[in-house]
Amino acid sequence: MMTEATTPAYSHRQKAPLCILIYTLSFVFVALGFIVRDAPPIQWLFPPIGLLMLVVAGSFHHLTVLDLGDGLMIRFGPIPLFRKTLQYADILKVEVGRTLILDGWGIHMSIRGGWVWNLWGRDCVVVHLRNGGTLRIGTDDAESLAGFVKRKVGERGK
Repeated sequence: MMTEATTPAYSHRQKAPLCILIYTLSFVFVALGFIVRDAPPIQWLFPPIGLLMLVVAGSFHHLTVLDLGDGLMIRFGPIPLFRKTLQYADILKVEVGRTLILDGWGIHMSIRGGWVWNLWGRDCVVVHLRNGGTLRIGTDDAESLAGFVKRKVGERGK
């Protein structure tokens, strides 16, 4: 378990331009709410949609992968709505892979099976879990992340 005095052995934050588009659209929707003030019920729809999009943009601004000592935390942020922790003991094997174009971005089931947590790009680390599940972690640091997790999983086996 990590303490405040220890620094993680692995920490990487990936940023992506996708959030800029979502931020822009959120402001457009809020502005449209003020522009079409005299068109009920549309005037009441645009601002809440814009604010919801602002929260979504803040939730998917970056993707951080962080070593916790006994596990790996994957979290989107800076608004911490979406996070997942994997215990190294639950990982069977790890490999570098690529997501399909159809897998896209976000958090969802892959058409190949398993979950995808991806912010931008197609490079990923494929984590095979002991329970038979698969998790694809999108990252622009796939080789380093896969190597780190392999070492951590190997250490646990000793």
